[in-house]
Amino acid sequence: MSLREGLARNRLVTVTGAAGVGKSALAAVGAGAGAEGASPWARVIYVRCPGGGGPVAVGALAARVAEAVLGSRGAGAGGRRTVGAGAVPDARGARTKARPALADLVAALRGTAGRRPVLLLLDDADAVRTECAGLVQRLLMDVPGVRVLVTCRQALGLGEERVLRLAPLAPDAAVELFLARARDAAPGFRAEGASAAVARICRVLEGVPLAVELAAGQLDAEPSARALADRLEQGQCWLAAPGPALRRHRSLRSAVGAAYLLCERPERAVWSRSSVFEGAFTEPTAAYLCAGAGVAPHQVSTCLAQLAAAGVLETLDEPGGLRPPRYRMTRAARDFGAERLRAAGEFEVAVERHVLHHRRLAEVAEHLWHAGDQRQAARLVRDNAADLTALVEYASRPEAPAAQVTAALATVADLWFWWTVHDHGEEGRAHLARLLPRATADDHLTARARWLAAWLHAPGDPATARALLGEVWPTAVLAGDDALIGWVAHVQGVLAWERGDARTAAECFRQAADTVPAFAPGGPAPAVSLAALAVAQARTSPGAAGRSARRALSSPGVRDDAWATALARYARAYTDHHQGHTARAWHRAHRALATLDARVPLPGTPDSPDLPSVRASLHRLLADIESPRTPRATVPAPRTDTAMPSRTSSRR
Repeated sequence: MSLREGLARNRLVTVTGAAGVGKSALAAVGAGAGAEGASPWARVIYVRCPGGGGPVAVGALAARVAEAVLGSRGAGAGGRRTVGAGAVPDARGARTKARPALADLVAALRGTAGRRPVLLLLDDADAVRTECAGLVQRLLMDVPGVRVLVTCRQALGLGEERVLRLAPLAPDAAVELFLARARDAAPGFRAEGASAAVARICRVLEGVPLAVELAAGQLDAEPSARALADRLEQGQCWLAAPGPALRRHRSLRSAVGAAYLLCERPERAVWSRSSVFEGAFTEPTAAYLCAGAGVAPHQVSTCLAQLAAAGVLETLDEPGGLRPPRYRMTRAARDFGAERLRAAGEFEVAVERHVLHHRRLAEVAEHLWHAGDQRQAARLVRDNAADLTALVEYASRPEAPAAQVTAALATVADLWFWWTVHDHGEEGRAHLARLLPRATADDHLTARARWLAAWLHAPGDPATARALLGEVWPTAVLAGDDALIGWVAHVQGVLAWERGDARTAAECFRQAADTVPAFAPGGPAPAVSLAALAVAQARTSPGAAGRSARRALSSPGVRDDAWATALARYARAYTDHHQGHTARAWHRAHRALATLDARVPLPGTPDSPDLPSVRASLHRLLADIESPRTPRATVPAPRTDTAMPSRTSSRR
């Protein structure tokens, strides 16, 4: 619905949206001339609602509207009368003259409206939203020839109201707006070669038009668009410009802060404390982090709903759906909230709670993985991936206490399956590279983290992987940790396979399968090593390879481990293929793929397949089987990124 279409069909239209999305600009354009240039209105009466962050006198809006209407009687057809802040009477005068002003207003509008309706534009009604709703209701009832256009972050809630909610610009539109403003603000700016930086700027600013325009005005002050993008990544509330007539549009901080000033104290606290969340969060999570210091846990859900209505939060799930509602804070609101949180001296406490919550979340995810609910474990991590990255960011600060570093390192180690099985190896390596140098204790946790880093480095950086394993081995042996010893052997098998030593790789995988206890948490099950063993034996010992694959499928608990089962089925198909049983291998591979495809997706899960690395390996095996190659001896040894479980799961 366009604004003009809404005004043509409805007597009341409210334009809503978050700060800076262009509500006032759209309303000004929509109230202007029609498509043919002729104004559809007998009068356009523009009133800037009182507010500005301070207390608003009772009846101030009615008095301002009355002054605008009474002063517009002499205006010509289509004339526009504007009343600004200087026309508001003091509080005492507003209280004593509210009722007479309203009666005069109704009479004046009745006399003004003729064949064409009168349009009353009430801009920025947030500070007087309750009074605005009552006034508009009275005018719509008593003056049939009036139509009202309101801009406000929230709808008025009237029955005949048509709400037009503005969303941020799409990426292409945001880039177009940035370039248009950049040509005016920085004539020397050239878009050639800066397209990636401009797209990044608009992505960080989330397509908010005010922020995009303010950022374009900073190009003269920054060395390059890339430097501007880097600065905006750190925060964006510093964006400002002296040009806009409205004070709230002169800086992004003022635009966002206008909504903050209208919030009650509990809402402000929830806003600032929720700013530590980088991604989506649920009501229970927010209640755990935001409660305290004047905010009761039961108040948090109401505060979240209010902030969502004001455009500070985005609601990601349908109300009343299968999943509990999740919220995400807009980037500008998050930056503003973090400033307020630091100013209140609560930032470190909020970060501590954030780290503790996501540490527990990682423990739950690892438990789900080993209990057989691997899809739920992956979904739990996927839904909180942004905040897990934020946890590493918080723990990597120079001033972060050792307890936060330990919690972050344990979180990354517990999520080994996310980095390896679900193709996020590069991200996992980056997290460990930041955290391991800060680990002060040479304990079992640090050894586990080094082993995981070695596994993630094995395919592309074997020297680093070997060095890390050399540090892990003494700790594992002295602690008598059979699981860690076996996992070290598994990574050594990957390293041997990478350098083309299939015999040594097979010995290492056999040692890993025999050493890792069944159901050991924190790493791959013995069936995974057995599947790798079968692949390593396929060329030199086909019979032993088949036995290893069958042993993998019959390992204890393998049926509850979807990843190990899929790898074992892949290993059987692979060994059949290298034994010359092409038809059998083809059928096994297709059955394995059908099993993966038959897994019904969870509601709300993004369109990403389960176990993508295994699925890709099966497709490559089928392509190899169906290729027109002739003798088996001409088939090259399989690469580890297409056949071996460890290599497959460590590449993005």
